[in-house]
Order: sequence, then structure tokens, then C-alpha cells
Amino acid sequence: MEIEHQSQYIALRQKYPEFTFEDYKVEYEADAFSVTYFFRLGDTLTFCPSVKFIPPKAKYHNKLAEAQISSFAFHIGMIELISYWKAACSPKVIVKPYHLTPDMIKWWKKLYFNGLGEFFYLNRIDATIGNFMELEGTGGVLSGIDEFDFVQKRVLVPVGGGKDSVVTLELLKAGDFDVVPFIVNPREASLNCVLKAGFSEQDLFRVQRTIDPQLLQLNHEGFLNGHTPFSALLAFVSLPSAVMCGAGHIALSNESSANESTVLGSDINHQYSKTIDFENDFRFYLNRYINKTLNYFSFLRPLNELQIAQRFSRLTQHHEVFRSCNVGSKSDSWCGHCPKCLFTAIMLAPFIGVEKVHHLFSSDLLNDNSLLPILEDLTGHTPVKPFECVGTVDEVSAALLKIAGNGEWPALVLSYINKEQIAPSETDFLRLLNEVNPVHNLHPEFLNLISRSI
Repeated sequence: MEIEHQSQYIALRQKYPEFTFEDYKVEYEADAFSVTYFFRLGDTLTFCPSVKFIPPKAKYHNKLAEAQISSFAFHIGMIELISYWKAACSPKVIVKPYHLTPDMIKWWKKLYFNGLGEFFYLNRIDATIGNFMELEGTGGVLSGIDEFDFVQKRVLVPVGGGKDSVVTLELLKAGDFDVVPFIVNPREASLNCVLKAGFSEQDLFRVQRTIDPQLLQLNHEGFLNGHTPFSALLAFVSLPSAVMCGAGHIALSNESSANESTVLGSDINHQYSKTIDFENDFRFYLNRYINKTLNYFSFLRPLNELQIAQRFSRLTQHHEVFRSCNVGSKSDSWCGHCPKCLFTAIMLAPFIGVEKVHHLFSSDLLNDNSLLPILEDLTGHTPVKPFECVGTVDEVSAALLKIAGNGEWPALVLSYINKEQIAPSETDFLRLLNEVNPVHNLHPEFLNLISRSI
């Protein structure tokens, strides 16, 4: 299989030696606007994805000039293109709209390469940051850095429908910040979380993103496919959204646990664009090339997954509506069989109990022995954690020991205890609940909210 994947990679690169970011078109509709991109693979394949920005009327604040929209649109195109480039991994990428300096090229190649770490690993592709892509920009010079007017204490908060963004929404709202919920392609769970937090749909900033169906067809035809850094796309899409509604802060919900590699002992991380490394790189790029005032950061960076689960356990109004299962996302359900379902159940069980967890998931997860292989992955007994947004090995282990310490012994907990030959304990659990990760980008007013919540 390794030879087949590598030979397919080489063959596709030979057949499609160039990928081109040709252009993009902006269309205006009242206060909303949409962008359609034109990407070309080789001489025959053209992709036309789009993204539409729909601000909440009550929070509309800055009308963007065409040049400003063009700059934002270009940068979104630079991260959007990677989803289409990966189909054939063309050795050369030509960016026609604007010139790219050597420093910009270096920055983008680092994001592409690390963001595609899972893609290269699972497709068994032997690639290095030096040889996977040659990148050049052939257009004019990007416009200078713009200044915008922002509303004091207004914060844009991306909401995905899971427990993390719910905690961010509720803590910032309680801290007297003017919060604007932000959703890309709203679905039932994300909308319900916004409503349960006390917002209306009229308070919501919506972004509608479409994928060119031809890409899906290529996937069926055997072209290369796999994970791309969606959170990096979210970062760039959030920029014009924040400016339009006057939010000087963009508060993500990425925790310290996201920094742990998925392939242990390597740099391959399913959550690369949620790491502090990407966050710092993005803040640098934003400040240097786009805007010096916008503050992009992760509000939950000082916390780990157990601390977030503890806070979420108190937000009972959200328990019936939150969802973070990718398998069940289209049906707004928990599938009950995937790593994300099991991990979330393990995180919540120490705080709300096993019976309540099984009720929320409509599945007896912690007594399902078919999930033992996933438990092995989550607890570090295999060299690769699940390629999902899950926490660290230490967090999972501490939660399992705490569940037993609470006097509950579902089958998976019992299996773990017996295998480890270790007694139930609260030592690591309490340590994790009380630690604060000092590596973050929170301003004092945000850090104070986190500290008070601990």
C-alpha cells in the first residue's frame, strides 16, 4: 500500500505539474458580499468554490472598501486553495492575483506542510517541506495595512456546536463582553448552542462556504484526498467578519491539549491549526500584512480538556443540544462508535456521572467493549492517537481513574484499570484541574475571566 500511494502521488504530480490560483470575483448584496474563486489544476480542471459573508444587521459596523475586501478575499483564497491542490499535489503553485515575498512564501509553505501532516501520513506520502511544493506569486503588490474602527469589548466567537465554544460563549457573556456568535455553514447543533446561550439568530454572523462538487467527484475517481487545516481557513474567514461587525477581538476555543501530536513523538498533529504554534504564526502574519489592531487568540488556551469539561458540566442548558461528532454531524447526532464520542463521554463522566453521559449520547458508550481499540488509542497504548480533535493521553487516563474513584466501574474503565494494574486515583485529575498553561495570548481582562473560573 505504501508503494501504491507514493507511486500515485508521483504519477499525479507528473500529470498535473502546475496548480494555479487564477483569480477571484467579489459580488455585493446590501451589507453582505460573496467571493467566488477560480483555481486551475493542469490544463483541464477548474474549481470554483465560494464563500459568502452575512453580518447581523444589529451589529453591522464597518462598511469595507473594495480594496479592503479584495485583500481579505485574497488571503482566504490562499488557504482555500489547499483543499483543491491536494487532489494531485502539483509540484508548482502559481498565485496570479498578487506578488508573494520570500517571507510570505516561507510562511504559507509552513502552514500548508504542517496542516497537511495527517494527509501525507495517512496517504503514505514521502514529502518534505523543501520538495512538496514550489510557490510563487506573479501579480501586483498587496495593498498596505488598513485601520478600522472597533466597538469596545466586542468579541467575535466562532461556534462549532461542541462544548469548547459553548464555554467560551458563556464565560465571555458573563464577563460583560459584547459577544457576536460566528458560524461557518450553520447546522442544528451550532444554532441551538447560540440560542441556548441567550442569543437570537439575528445576533449571528453567518458565513456560507461552498465546495466545488468537481472536487468530490475527483475523490470518487481516485485522486488524492484527506484532511486539510480547516481551523486555518476559519482564522482567515473570521477577519473580515470581525471587522464588519466592529469586533476588535476574535476569540477561538482551542485548548492547551491541542498542542499534543497525534502521531506521538512526531510533529504530525490532526489539530495543527489549533496549536499555539499556528496561533502565534497567524498573529504575526495578521499584524504584518493585514491589520495591526485585530486581536486573534484562543480564549481557552490556558485550559486543558478536563477543565473545559468541568465548566461545561455546569452549563446544563446546553447538554441536550451540543454535538461534536463528525460522523453524526449531518444528522445532528452522536454516532456512539467513534473516537470523538468516546473521548467526550470520558471527559464528562467524572463530573456528571456515567448514567447521565449514556443518556446524553443515547448510547451505553462506557460499557461498549467494541470501543476498546479506540480506548487503546486514546490512552497511548498505540503510537497513533485517533485523527480527531481529542485531548491528551494524560487527560484521558486521569479521567478514567477518577471515574473509578467516584465508585463507578463501567466496562471500559474496568478494562483500563486491570490492564494498567493501577488503583483508582484523584492525584493527576486534581493536578490537571488546577493547572494553568502559561503559554497563551490572552490580554489581562480575558485571563482574569479564566482565572476566576478556576
